[in-house]
Amino acid sequence: MFNRFLSASADGFVAPSPAQLRIDILAGLTVALALVPEAVAFAFVAGVHPLVGLYAAFIVGLVTAILGGRPGMISGATGALAVVMVSLVAQHGIEYLFATVVLMGIIQIFVGIMRWGKFIRMVPHPVMLGFVNGLAIVIFLAQLSQFQVPGSATGGGHGVAGGEWMTGMPLYLMLFLTVVTMMIIHWGGKYIKFIPAPLLAIGVVSLAVIFLNLDVPRVGDLASIKGGLPQFHIPMVPLNFETLQIILPYAVILAAIGLIESLLTLNLVAEITETKGGASKESVAQGLANLITGFFGGMGGCAMIGQSMINVKSGGRTRWSGISAALFLLAFILFASSLIEQIPLAALVGVMFMVVIGTFAWRSIQIMMRIPRADAFVIVLVTVVTVATDLATAVVVGVIVAALVYAWNASTRMHATTPGYHEGDKEKIYKLEGPLFFGSIESFSLLFDPKEDPETVIIDFAGSRVVDHSGLQAIEALAAKYEANGTKLKLRHLSNDCKNLLKKAGQLVEPAEDDPEYAVATDYDLQTGRLDAGH
Repeated sequence: MFNRFLSASADGFVAPSPAQLRIDILAGLTVALALVPEAVAFAFVAGVHPLVGLYAAFIVGLVTAILGGRPGMISGATGALAVVMVSLVAQHGIEYLFATVVLMGIIQIFVGIMRWGKFIRMVPHPVMLGFVNGLAIVIFLAQLSQFQVPGSATGGGHGVAGGEWMTGMPLYLMLFLTVVTMMIIHWGGKYIKFIPAPLLAIGVVSLAVIFLNLDVPRVGDLASIKGGLPQFHIPMVPLNFETLQIILPYAVILAAIGLIESLLTLNLVAEITETKGGASKESVAQGLANLITGFFGGMGGCAMIGQSMINVKSGGRTRWSGISAALFLLAFILFASSLIEQIPLAALVGVMFMVVIGTFAWRSIQIMMRIPRADAFVIVLVTVVTVATDLATAVVVGVIVAALVYAWNASTRMHATTPGYHEGDKEKIYKLEGPLFFGSIESFSLLFDPKEDPETVIIDFAGSRVVDHSGLQAIEALAAKYEANGTKLKLRHLSNDCKNLLKKAGQLVEPAEDDPEYAVATDYDLQTGRLDAGH
């Protein structure tokens, strides 16, 4: 099974056309340039050396590009993971971080092998819209720290870091170059096709800054990115239960955040490129990438939606774009650090601002007044929670709220009709409509009046469905009431599953050829006849 997940997908390494390969390589170069300041910044957030973030971006990006579930996705060190890591590093040191990343990878591999990634399908569309909007805002806020005096930033996370803001000419020049970058991307993308517009903008603005010797913040002002090849390193932590107690909670949280962000990004990229992605395959790839990263001095990572959007918008469609991005990043570290450190931050900020504009779901604002208010609330809620906390928390909150809204709406659909019944008749038929589950059992109980009903009552479930154990218990309780009142009760159109699980009411079911076939979501460890209405 493991080998099946790690095998290259059919579209993975089919040789692209020379034209597509050129586009993929140029897209990878653009992504690599944008990765440098992000990886350095997130390393600062986590409280580790910049190379720890850069090595993570290289290893995670390379492994997921080769083995991941969606060609075109970019992975690396991310802010959402960094804000969780900071307390671990501060309290226990970087070696515990490496051990945590290894355990995080093992957990993610297990999730992939168990094929639990498929549950990402349960994320409703309003949650996806809120996720995208919140992420766009987070990316925007993260770029604002580049308008602070280099070296003055403190704190951070996935929002604005505290620090001294630029003023006067340095600020105006930074804003001007950012706007110029955005204009080149906008107009260059329309008229220049042989090179990705973001790469063109970075090149033009960088050359202008270097030749005119403009005094603006550059990548080198963040930190030096020069280094060697990542070295194999076993985390120096005690191999005992106490260590596991320390790292396990962090590993579980990091694994969950990483998988949620990666799988949502996978769905978004698949939607944009109109292709399919493999959730379980991506989970295994992310886990293997983090497992390797932990043994090579990296801080771990997951999918990066900003860089993924840069890649897709630049034309990157095959695995070669992600592979080239990782290899370019390694080349920067080994050979071209002095050159990359001269790139003005304004050019990279302009690229990310265009990513924000392209990522934000503007249509969600247009449809806000036309969709159900509950869906509109979920969109706004997920957006706000994303900005206030982190993406994984926002998605979990959104899914829970959406599920509660659905349960409430479903509970209000339970009703019954009594066709042809007149006062004084000896038989009364209730035709149910709507699902019978934990949320609708009160409405279900109020439909009947055992004390006033005639001597024979028939409940027809043809238009209903028993969903869970609570529904079965409600039927048992109702049967007990009718039995105590001396009323003859008959149940029609229940599935065989319901008949087998019911105790008192099971013998009241009238079998028919058109009985439905469905299973009840209940505890099947309970043997038939154990559903007692008295418990």
